[in-house]
Amino acid sequence: MAGEPGVVGLPSGRLVRGRGLRQELPDPDFGLLLLGRDRPTAWPHRWVARPDFRLPRGDLRAALDDLLVRAGAERVELACGGGTGRTGTALACLAVLDGVPAADAVEWVRTHYRRRAVETPAQRRFVSAWCR
Repeated sequence: MAGEPGVVGLPSGRLVRGRGLRQELPDPDFGLLLLGRDRPTAWPHRWVARPDFRLPRGDLRAALDDLLVRAGAERVELACGGGTGRTGTALACLAVLDGVPAADAVEWVRTHYRRRAVETPAQRRFVSAWCR
């Protein structure tokens, strides 16, 4: 999985792939979908309600805690429609759970995942307030 498109190495060494669902990539063992509504996939997943350009309406913390544990032994991913805003925001929050200071998490994700990850001011504020 290391070196594949969208794969991010967290500070702990765990790997997580971020992606847009429109990308054709190999199926993960487990995924966390960040969409306005759940959708069927060929692989096991958990869904957190998250309409485009909006903040999560479900329990993102529990979903990310689960994903972080799974990343120790499984091929996991975070996914939304395009793979930049919602996915970048969740990756930044996951990085905070894995040891990146919340104040540095947006820049960390933009360096390690996508330059334009975490698209809106509300998403940036959400990350900076994460785990406080």
